[in-house]
Amino acid sequence: MCGIAGYIDLDRRSPDALLAETGRAMTDAIYRRGPDMGAVWTDEAAGIAQGFRRLAIIDLSEAGHQPMHSADGRFVITYNGEIYNYQDLAEDLASRGHRFRGHSDTEVMLELFARDGVEKTLPRLIGMFAIALWDRRDRRLTLIRDRLGIKPVYFGRQGHRVYWGSELKAIRAHRDFVAHVDPAAINGFLQGNAVTAPACIYRDIQALPPGHLATVAANGDIDIRPYWSMEDVAKAPQTTLSLDEAVDEAERLIGDAVRRRMVADVPLGALLSGGIDSSTVVALMQKASNRPVKTYTIGFGAADYDEATHAEAVAKHLGTDHRTLSLSPDAARDLIPNLPDWYDEPFADSSALPTYLVSRLAREDVTVALSGDGGDEVFFGYNRHKALGAMERRLASVPGFARRLAGCALAAPGPALWDSLANMIPASKRPRMAGVKVQKLGRALRADTADQRYLDVVTHWPGNLTGQHPPPRLPKGIPAGDAALRAAWTDTVTYLPSDILTKVDRASMAVSLEARVPLLDHRVVEFAWTLPTEYKIHNGVTKYPLREILYRHVPRALVDRPKSGFAIPLGDWLAGPLRDWAESLLNEDRIAKRGWIDPAPVRKAWSDHLAGRGARAEALWGICMLEAWAERWIGTP
Repeated sequence: MCGIAGYIDLDRRSPDALLAETGRAMTDAIYRRGPDMGAVWTDEAAGIAQGFRRLAIIDLSEAGHQPMHSADGRFVITYNGEIYNYQDLAEDLASRGHRFRGHSDTEVMLELFARDGVEKTLPRLIGMFAIALWDRRDRRLTLIRDRLGIKPVYFGRQGHRVYWGSELKAIRAHRDFVAHVDPAAINGFLQGNAVTAPACIYRDIQALPPGHLATVAANGDIDIRPYWSMEDVAKAPQTTLSLDEAVDEAERLIGDAVRRRMVADVPLGALLSGGIDSSTVVALMQKASNRPVKTYTIGFGAADYDEATHAEAVAKHLGTDHRTLSLSPDAARDLIPNLPDWYDEPFADSSALPTYLVSRLAREDVTVALSGDGGDEVFFGYNRHKALGAMERRLASVPGFARRLAGCALAAPGPALWDSLANMIPASKRPRMAGVKVQKLGRALRADTADQRYLDVVTHWPGNLTGQHPPPRLPKGIPAGDAALRAAWTDTVTYLPSDILTKVDRASMAVSLEARVPLLDHRVVEFAWTLPTEYKIHNGVTKYPLREILYRHVPRALVDRPKSGFAIPLGDWLAGPLRDWAESLLNEDRIAKRGWIDPAPVRKAWSDHLAGRGARAEALWGICMLEAWAERWIGTP
């Protein structure tokens, strides 16, 4: 894994020394993405500086260093990611007479770009990548992001300069970049607890959407277009395979994806939560390995949130070399000041804390770790996928006033009372986070359509805090179909890249760990979307194909339990050990001086939370993270 950064002076007035100095400053800002080496290539006549930080994974020699030049001298590449079928592609190049200087995936991809062009090469790549390709002859820059958005790249133009980088801190390191906060991005962040591509917290800069490429012409004009899209994937004909045959094919594809991601010239392991997704990945890793796979998990010491014991049981059954670390509120407090540095846009997924810690734990032993991220999106595994589909069927004949009345009745007591009532249920049958779930159900019942219910469930601040007035809305291109399908598709194009994959990328890169996500191999994704919803949510069981694959390797009793996710006891922590910290960030005068949002609803939500009357812990965390980010990158109001 690596970090890329660079800029173009369109006036071509920057001397070579200034280009090199500025390029180094930009790449030094993302040092942790690649601590093994760094370099900057410049071309004074073209006005370009192209920088790189390397975390060496494949071909550890100098032959794998970047920026790398094509054999014909026309192209210069910097690239963050891994191409998992590079050895197959190398054989093709060798058959056409190419003589390799090393054995890196970078060289293979670069020479295919040079020989066959970008458009013909991209469909052949299996991997994750953010690429900056400079054409020296045409003075054209091409930026490329992988299909699902696993690797990030930001870019934009201010005046006569074009900037790009793996993280915003690289762009900010340019002395001439002016950081103007975009109020519309704040509104989007408050709704989803993350800024969704192509939006960016800064005006003039954007995140390249997944499956897109952007070309920057010599005059600075920027053209953005897709080369792969989930809209097209969702239009593919449904499979003719039986359910059992589909499970077999899914195991074949996922097994191949896992094996390809086990190729590395450095130590490798896996992040294991004990859930269906990560357990499936680890089971297939262990099957493909002739030694115990190194696995890592995190615990919280709170029954409704701690999956460490489940992970340990799975690890013991599979025979992995397992380590567990427990996260306490004190440890969380120590980490919180670092969050704005790791996530240099506002980011409020609280599971960033355990993700960072489990990455740090793994990095003590390995340089590469596989994870199970993406399984919920690909195989319809979130609670909302099942719930929305069931509600769509059951509420079709229920009058609207009855639904709304029931929703109000469920919401009125508050989550604390529902949690107390849930404690009367035997632990083995007790739903996790009952209070929060009942509050979500109450709001969903008050919505008129399945799409509105989905938006309500995933929107953290439905009110108009910023005065921007854009309501939450579904993305363009959403396919027709049942509620579960539409929700899972939307999650894949919004929540997955902007939240889940951003979390994993920044947390792992903060400790110089490469995280690989085999369930997001595009071949797995494309196949899964040929399966009808009833294959993925079968007889009320979510992620049915993944479960059936896992049951072939792990007893059902070890993994069949209610889904909780990689969460922390956020509500308890905010009202307890983190209360003083949150109170300072949610201060009404402070929020008012910042001028971005209306402080009154925030203060009411905070008071309700402390009194046990609200279910907005994650939304309040979002305000805290926004203000913590602003204090770090903008300054005290």
